[in-house]
Order: sequence, then structure tokens, then C-alpha cells
Amino acid sequence: MFVNLNVLAVAVLSVGRAAAITASVVNQTTCNGKLYTYQQLAGYGFIPSDARDKFGDTIGGIGSSVALDRLSWKKANGSSYTGTLWALPDRGWNTNGTLNYQPRVHRIKIEFTPMPNASASNPAPPNLVLTYQDTIALTGPDGTPLTGLDADATGHLSYPNFPDLPKTTFVGNGFGGPGPGGVRIPGDTEGLVLASDGSFWVSDEYGPYIYHFSPTGTMLQAIRPPTAYIPFRNNTESFSADSPPLYDPSLVPIPADNPTGRDNNQGFEGLTANPEGTKLYALVQSALNQEGGLHKSDRRYARLIEYDISSSADPIYDAEYVVPLPLYNSSGDELVAAQSEIHYLSATQFLVLARDSNAGRGQKSSLSLYRHADVFDIANATNVKSVVNDAMNGTIASAKGKLKKGVTPAVYCSFLDYNVNSQLNRFGLHNGPPQDAGLLNEKWESLALAPVDGDSGEDGEYFLFSLSDNDFITQNGRSR
Repeated sequence: MFVNLNVLAVAVLSVGRAAAITASVVNQTTCNGKLYTYQQLAGYGFIPSDARDKFGDTIGGIGSSVALDRLSWKKANGSSYTGTLWALPDRGWNTNGTLNYQPRVHRIKIEFTPMPNASASNPAPPNLVLTYQDTIALTGPDGTPLTGLDADATGHLSYPNFPDLPKTTFVGNGFGGPGPGGVRIPGDTEGLVLASDGSFWVSDEYGPYIYHFSPTGTMLQAIRPPTAYIPFRNNTESFSADSPPLYDPSLVPIPADNPTGRDNNQGFEGLTANPEGTKLYALVQSALNQEGGLHKSDRRYARLIEYDISSSADPIYDAEYVVPLPLYNSSGDELVAAQSEIHYLSATQFLVLARDSNAGRGQKSSLSLYRHADVFDIANATNVKSVVNDAMNGTIASAKGKLKKGVTPAVYCSFLDYNVNSQLNRFGLHNGPPQDAGLLNEKWESLALAPVDGDSGEDGEYFLFSLSDNDFITQNGRSR
């Protein structure tokens, strides 16, 4: 039986110092004076994608975002580590249409034993054990489950002390079977931040919104971004992502592509916070549609938005910057590598996971051309927050993706390449043909840092964990 695995890989990197652990270095980069070193691939592990959670549903898509509970991360003995990882699936299995899948977060125990001496001639077996522990299902403010179904083309839901929220109306049970139908808040959940009180900040692509959930999964709050981010069709807000339900493919918005706001399925893909939990950052997957987002060659200039969450009950919109996403060449065409995750490094620097698409295990191409954890720096970037830029159809770039004069974007620094076969081969993995169990999955979409010393990370050495989103693909699946 073919099973597409939820795979997690670990790399060793050092920040702000020369690498001294290994004799060789895979790559180094300096970003605005800060040195970053990729020392080696440290290991990998997986959860079979026919595994089930406590509700009996397939554990799929868990690489959409992860958050490491840093208090749980411990060096168990001289060479092994344990910790707790929270993993966020997106909107459920949707390769043939969206479903009434309830968004959720999974708690996973990780046990990791580095194998620095693994080699291509003597590849190491999986050295990262992932053990499923629990699931928290996400609900609206009134306790109604969220849904992965596409948002309605028009209309919204209203709750006291909340902004207008996207709305989904469904018939039957929302899977194509009998039922009473209903109305729910849709969530294509893509970014995850674990707060110190056990609550969760979750970013979504439909809105794009940022939601705050209690430790038990109840929505406490919603952040609606400036109107420039909100999708409009026919001069009306329209949260549909042109992703009709499995049971009725005819439910499509007109036009399919909203001319302004986030592009379909290109909302707040990246979410991160500072360690103090006072600043929250969200990055759209690629440019807004009025700024080039409708074309893969033009969608380079993505907006990063910053909120002060010192008072979590009253987030304050602080600043906004422009991140120039990387370019790669595909058959002579220069394309933009959209981003799938960001991770806080300092007040001015962030990791960003940018990649190509449709390349990897089970995809039409086996060879990925761009799959990186890079670094960007906003120290000298223009704060573009303004009434004009943030209004409906407000722009920081032209519809062809040309940055406006006077806007200085973040500095973008290429760094860690996932596709280095000399490293992948040390664990029996590879990029490029053949299509087999060792081929990397397509959608690497999450980042988490854990200190090598198992404590404070004062020496600047970290393990970088990254999970893939397998789109719930399995031959033995279930979704309620």
C-alpha cells in the first residue's frame, strides 16, 4: 500500500558565530552583518499518513505550521533530546474539493538522537521519533466548530467584540452526505504561535485573518488586517478562495480571481512572535493581487505586518514592511518562490521558508529547483504603514510587481538549501528522480528552532526542525 508520509527533517545551524562542531560546512551566509552557518542535516522522522487522531480522523497536513514548546525541550542524556511539538494541519483533504473538516492542532512528542557520522555510503535510519499525543479542535466564539470548506463568495458572520468574520454556508453534513446543513467560520489555517499561557495564535488564508484561541480551542479574538489585504470582487468583500466543496464543484465565485487583496490560497501563510510574546508578525504567501499577486512572475513583493500584543486582548497594528521573495529559473522563465513560513530570529531578522511547487514525491516533477530556509532583515526597510497604502486597492507596487519609488524592501539573504543531495543521501533521502520513498515531499511549510545545548541556546547553535504538508494523501484515510 502506498502511504505518503508526514516527514520531519532536522538541520544543524549556528547563528552569529563561526561553525566549530563539524569539520565541514554545507553553507554560510551573512545577512546585514550576522553570520549564519548550515552545518549538516542532522536527521529525519515521520508519521505514517494513515495514522489517526483521537477523533478517528487521518493525521494529515501537519507540516502547515509547527510550534515547539521551548519549556519542554530537554537534553535527555549525553546525545538525545525530547520535547513537545504542536502541529497545525490546514483545511483538510481538498485535492478534489474542500470538505467540512474541523481545523485543529495536534500535540506530538519528539525524541531525537543526532547521527553526525551518517554518510551516503552508510545512510542512517530515521533518528527522530514522533509520537502522537493529543488533538485540540478549533471552534468559533460560540463553540461552533470551524470548517475547512471554502468561504462564501459574499456575506460575513458577526459576534460581539469581533470584526466581521468570513462565513461558510453548507448543506447536508458538508461532506456530501445527509445532515441539517449549517453556517460556520471557515479556516484554512497556515500559521501557528504558542503563547506562554497555552493559548494559540493561528493565521488563516481565507481572510486573511489572525485568530486567537484558548488552550481548549475556543476562539477568543480575531485580527482583521488593513483593507488592502481583504479580497474584493465586484466592489464587495469576498472571502472565497475559488475552492468549491467536494459535493458541489459549481459553487465558484465570479470572477474566480479577486482583483484586490490576497490571492486565492495566498493569505497569511507565515506567522511568528518574539520570545517575550509581545510582538506578532504575519507575512502573506506572496504579493497582494493589486501588487502583482495574480502572476507567478510578478508576485514578488509580499507584505509583512507587525502587531503589538503586549495586551493580547487589544492588539495594536504597529508597522508594515515589504519582503522581496526570491526568484528562480524554471525552463527559462523567472518565477517567484512563494513563502510558506517565517520564524523570528531577532527584532529585525527572520527565517523564511520559500519554495517552488509541484515538485516532489507524487508530483509531476521529481526535481525541486528552489526549497530554502532563507533570512530577511527589516532594519533599514521602509515602514509602509499608511492610510493610503492600507486602503482598498492601496499599493506599494504596481500590478506588474514593480516596487514604488521611495519604498526600501527588506534585505533578503539566501541561506539553507533543503535540496543538497550530499546531505540528504546521508539519511537515504534525495531530491530528483526516482519517484520512491526516499524522495522529499513537495510542501515543506514549517520551521522551529531548538537549542543544541538543550537549554538557553546562548552558544548560538540550534537544530532547525521542518515538517512537510502531505495534503492528507493516503489510501487509508478518514475525515469526519
